[in-house]
Amino acid sequence: MALISPSRRLRRTPFSEGVEAAGVKAYTVYNHMLLPTVFRSVQEDYHHLKQAVQVWDVACERQVELRGPDASRLMQLLTPRDMRGMLPGQCFYVPIVDETGGMLNDPVAVKLAEDRWWISIADSDLLYWVKGLAYGYRLDVLIDEPDVSPLAVQGPRADDLMAAVFGDQVGKIRFFRFAVMSFQGRDMVIARSGYSKQGGFEIYVEGGDIGMPLWNALMEAGRDMDVRAGCPNLIERIEGGLLSYGNDMTDDNTPHECGLGKFCNTQTAIGCIGRDALLRVAKEGPVKQIRAIDIPGAPVPGCDRWWPLRAGDKTVGRVSSAAFSPDYDTNVAIGMVRMTHWDDGTELTVEAPDGPRPAFVREKFWI
Repeated sequence: MALISPSRRLRRTPFSEGVEAAGVKAYTVYNHMLLPTVFRSVQEDYHHLKQAVQVWDVACERQVELRGPDASRLMQLLTPRDMRGMLPGQCFYVPIVDETGGMLNDPVAVKLAEDRWWISIADSDLLYWVKGLAYGYRLDVLIDEPDVSPLAVQGPRADDLMAAVFGDQVGKIRFFRFAVMSFQGRDMVIARSGYSKQGGFEIYVEGGDIGMPLWNALMEAGRDMDVRAGCPNLIERIEGGLLSYGNDMTDDNTPHECGLGKFCNTQTAIGCIGRDALLRVAKEGPVKQIRAIDIPGAPVPGCDRWWPLRAGDKTVGRVSSAAFSPDYDTNVAIGMVRMTHWDDGTELTVEAPDGPRPAFVREKFWI
């Protein structure tokens, strides 16, 4: 296996020291930063995530900060989700679109105040798109990437671990809400959210200098909880239908094609730059859409490129993410399928790297 060559263009994180001490075995590059992908094995990490608690270095989820009188106007320009009812203390999952309605990102928006937002982005250089819009519209807003590095605590015992470090009040945080809590005299935004279906929190760590003290405190407090360093798990995220921007969707896809239509309020999201295009899409409906794909049989190879989905000789879709699920004893996958073949139970053929295999469209994901 080829190694990643370090450079100043590929940034370490405030938690890299802890990640390395925990025995990380593989990384990917995400927002120009290191993102761990394997510790013991994908399968062992998967079972542990579902049974105990893990601490994830997700500092690569960089923040785009909007600050100033026009911050809320700019936020609405970016997304077809109606943001008017959002209150400080809330987190919203928001599709970010361009002028054609194409997906540019699917971040979590964190509303700190009426005039201050963080956009916790997936893997893309969204900062420059946001700066361009603000400049073009002559908005009174400051935009930058602050020194904020998320650290996730995920798994069934996440509440116990967080309470051991931050106190019992952390358990009162509702889903997709946040509270400001103190660690060693430093205020931190803590949200009940995360890139798994196992439940947990994301801690927005302001200031890289406090990163390792927090990491060490969580590891020490979790000794009796079987805490381990972990990372977003490929198998678990596919089971839960958690999409990966750049893998399962790109700017060639609209939110409706990605199954995110419920986050689009195109009738009322006045000001969204892609609103007119999405109004047409909403009226006509998508001709293809994300679906769960069940691929029975032996474990499939890694999915590092799109695999065609065929009905006879006709290509009717593609698989973008796939992995063998020990819990469901099948290969779970995410695919984009044309409307003519997206009904539950439809049998197709997937052109996997090890040859053609039967594949079945599922209406719902596994978790």
